Amino acid sequence: MNNMLAIEVLDLHKSFGETQAVQGVSFDVRQGEIFSLLGPNGAGKTTTISMLSCLLRPDAGDARVMGHSISTDAMGVKSVLGVVPQEIALYEDLSARENLTFWGKMYGLRGAGLKSRVDEVLDVIGLRDRAGERVGKYSGGMKRRVNIGLALLHKPKVIYMDEPTVGIDPQSRRNILDSVVALKDQGMTVLYTTHYMEESQELSDHIAIMDHGKMMACGTHEELVKLIGQQTRIDLSLNVEPSKILDVWRTIKGVSHISSEEERISVLVEDSNQVLPRLFEAAAHSSTRITSVEIREPNLEAVFLHLTGRALRD
Repeated sequence: MNNMLAIEVLDLHKSFGETQAVQGVSFDVRQGEIFSLLGPNGAGKTTTISMLSCLLRPDAGDARVMGHSISTDAMGVKSVLGVVPQEIALYEDLSARENLTFWGKMYGLRGAGLKSRVDEVLDVIGLRDRAGERVGKYSGGMKRRVNIGLALLHKPKVIYMDEPTVGIDPQSRRNILDSVVALKDQGMTVLYTTHYMEESQELSDHIAIMDHGKMMACGTHEELVKLIGQQTRIDLSLNVEPSKILDVWRTIKGVSHISSEEERISVLVEDSNQVLPRLFEAAAHSSTRITSVEIREPNLEAVFLHLTGRALRD
């Protein structure tokens, strides 16, 4: 193994009955970087994380975390790993400090070393001043920060964060994103799953786009955007069902991809100045009224649309 790699994923497969949840996923994560798995719900991100955490055995393939195989050295993997699951795993009747102390003892920490480490973690998650309050009284965002704290207690070299900002308020989300960057600054490797395009764009050194259990593309933000060249995305709202106009718009010169959701259509085009008048003209001929237009520069959502033929929605 290249000693600069924290995680090496080699052709992982996992099925549940007839459902192929992960289909041949491979990627490398370098030490000290933030690597995002970006994709919609059901893309296979959590199943991938579960295999890399040694919670699920892969049907085929393997992975190494800091040199430890998930197939043959689960204890070695767990010794270097911290995991922040989607589901909050806290004792609501205990305070944040009590939760951290309890789990610290599970990791084998004791005495002054345990108290010192709990204090350090409370500072990292920004809850030292609220540490004595019962967790059941915390907001969803504060609970998620304690959840992150649990994964940091044993000073892991690698941390997995599975959709850590789902269902929380903007301020808490900001706190969590800042804490992810702080972990990287401390030399930690972060594997981060999300279906929020802006998060992966802001945080990540490298991004892997997943859909239907497959790895669609992997690279830096700049490398991924280059996949679609200089195409621009146009989002349009209509006063009718999109099906009335979709087939007509697909034939317009300069349209490379088109998808719809409810009364909203996303179109990838080579040159919006040339194509937009053609879209309006075709709509008029079909007795369709365009009620709103938004032109977006190339971004990760446009890349997802290009790779899958549909938009990545929150």
